Amino acid sequence: MLNDRILVTGGCGFIGSNLIPMLENSGYQVSVLDNMSNGSADNIKDTKAKIFNGDIRDKNDVSDALLGVSSVIHLAAYGSVVDSVRDPEENFDINVNGSFNVLNECRKAGIMNFIFSSTGGALIGDATPPVNESSIPRPISPYGSSKLCCEAYCSSFAHSYGMNITALRFANVIGPISWHKKGAVTAFMKSIMNNNSIKIYGDGEATRDFLYVNDLCIGIIKALRKSLPGFNPIHLAGGSEVSVKKLADIICSVANVDNYPIDYLGKRVGEVERNFADYSLASQLLDFRPETSIEIAIEKTWEWFNNYQEN
Repeated sequence: MLNDRILVTGGCGFIGSNLIPMLENSGYQVSVLDNMSNGSADNIKDTKAKIFNGDIRDKNDVSDALLGVSSVIHLAAYGSVVDSVRDPEENFDINVNGSFNVLNECRKAGIMNFIFSSTGGALIGDATPPVNESSIPRPISPYGSSKLCCEAYCSSFAHSYGMNITALRFANVIGPISWHKKGAVTAFMKSIMNNNSIKIYGDGEATRDFLYVNDLCIGIIKALRKSLPGFNPIHLAGGSEVSVKKLADIICSVANVDNYPIDYLGKRVGEVERNFADYSLASQLLDFRPETSIEIAIEKTWEWFNNYQEN
């Protein structure tokens, strides 16, 4: 499928900006649909990507961006658990209505290969980890519910229209070009850079599964090439359980700050208590395995943050 044109929605954001150069290096041509609410065309200025400035909720924008495209990697999303609790309507509009629109325009255009960016922790909800593809989803946030709803539509489109749709359930992704990303890693690093105390919601014992963005992008490209028939949900994860307090300790160590002040605040509604995923199915079907330790991932992310701030 090399030399095919791939549409990446949300391609000017964090993951897309890391993915697009890797797609081009693999021989693909790339189109991007992005409304620039979180991304920037500057993030992919060194690529040959064809950029469409538009919204996934606009049928005409999506239809225009799909011209000449053979496959879609759908990354565009309203990506914050906390924000989804505050504004569930916008979360639904972007994630569910927008994703349905992209799926339906693909159906109309006869585009049969579709990669959906889903989530592990928020979709499954509170469950004893490690979770896997057999875990029963019980989301506890509107964000998690929106991703589960999208997976349901992905499944129905695959079975009703013969599309090959893979829903990749991402772990917590970290890496360069993530200044705008909402999450603990970004918040902790910015706090240190601004000489503010680190704020942890809860007692710090909540756990997450972290995955370096390059490892994730390799998994996405492998799923794209494989084009598994039907609907396939697959976890792309680091496979390790890391507490939020441990994450803060690693970041402080990389930033070379000892005994850095941490404020413990009340637990936030909608956030799961423990989460990490078993990526055995991704290993089996896609030959996926994460190569980057969390320590190295944090080092690379911290280095990028410092260079970005300097510029």
